[in-house]
Amino acid sequence: MEADGFVRRRRMTAESAGNDPGVAGASAGAEVRWLGGRFLGVSESIVGSLSPRIGGETELQTVDISRNVQDQSDDSEPMDYEGLPQGASTSTHMLAGAVAGIMEHCLMFPIDCVKTRMQSLQPDPAARYRNVMDALRRIVATEGAWRPMRGLNVTAIGAGPAHALYFASYEKLKKTLSDVIHPGANSHLANGAAGCVATLLHDAAMNPSEVVKQRMQMYNSPYRGALDCISAVWRNEGPRAFYRSYTTQLTMNVPFQALHFMTYEYLQELLNPHRQYNPSSHMLSGALAGALAAAATTPLDVCKTLLNTQESLALSSLSANQGAHRHITGLAHAFRTVYRLGGLRGYFKGVQARVIYQMPSTAISWSVYEFFKYGLTKHQHDKRRAQQMEAEM
Repeated sequence: MEADGFVRRRRMTAESAGNDPGVAGASAGAEVRWLGGRFLGVSESIVGSLSPRIGGETELQTVDISRNVQDQSDDSEPMDYEGLPQGASTSTHMLAGAVAGIMEHCLMFPIDCVKTRMQSLQPDPAARYRNVMDALRRIVATEGAWRPMRGLNVTAIGAGPAHALYFASYEKLKKTLSDVIHPGANSHLANGAAGCVATLLHDAAMNPSEVVKQRMQMYNSPYRGALDCISAVWRNEGPRAFYRSYTTQLTMNVPFQALHFMTYEYLQELLNPHRQYNPSSHMLSGALAGALAAAATTPLDVCKTLLNTQESLALSSLSANQGAHRHITGLAHAFRTVYRLGGLRGYFKGVQARVIYQMPSTAISWSVYEFFKYGLTKHQHDKRRAQQMEAEM
């Protein structure tokens, strides 16, 4: 409701100013300060050190419409939201991305735990769940209230740097490729290509955390904690085990992220054509893009979970039918195993939990990222203006 009120007030301000973009931009500062002033006020020194000015960057555009408007607000803003991030430093994108990634994974972690268990091909009878809510209720009732949060620490450690690389590389590549493919306009091909390249970096940083997290999420997990899991995997399966699912992860995430980014940017063109800071449009676009991409790539996610967890009951079933199988290796082997143990329906195990997880997850990620990107860049812009005014005096 607060986000909707924020958007309505912004529109009313623009209309009362005679649809003058400069006045609307000037009023945006007060609205953003209303939304994020507490954060920026408390952490001014921290943010200033994390998002330093970089020489040679494009200076933020300002609109000088009249002396009266200048008198009303010394914090005149660029004409639209996308005008701010174009001058943002790489550190700004990385910080915003890291915060978004950590918040996304932490807030949605219990649903992620359920998704991992529901994708099990040969679950223990005590770990067979009807739906997401039934799974959460039974996990808490039989294993304790904190059981769905097991593995959160290693996930947060991996999500920070992974999402920092992810968003920073996406923003840089999106602009570079758009200038080449479709100068002066948004290019869906550039968005998809940038998302694919960003995924390579994200998954390289995140894959070891995913392996540890999913092994700790499984029913009757034998590991006491994250360090115990890491040492046991390293000792028994070698360092390659942490990247056993990397090619499968890429095979899943490259089409996932291409579809995700293209859908998000397309919905932004429909819902937010002027590309202003609009929390409701960022949230809705992120949720719909995440749901579509999640449903389409569920079969690959099932295979990835099997490779990461090396599910013991699945390995036992294979050994009984076809001799000894120490490990499931490679995407082709995982695909055959899923079909042999679950049939066609096996490829869509946990699809409900995956969509329920991804919708709010991507909504949170985009909302937090766009908010921090806007807030940090605006803070940097205001600091530059203050320094310029002091120099002139």
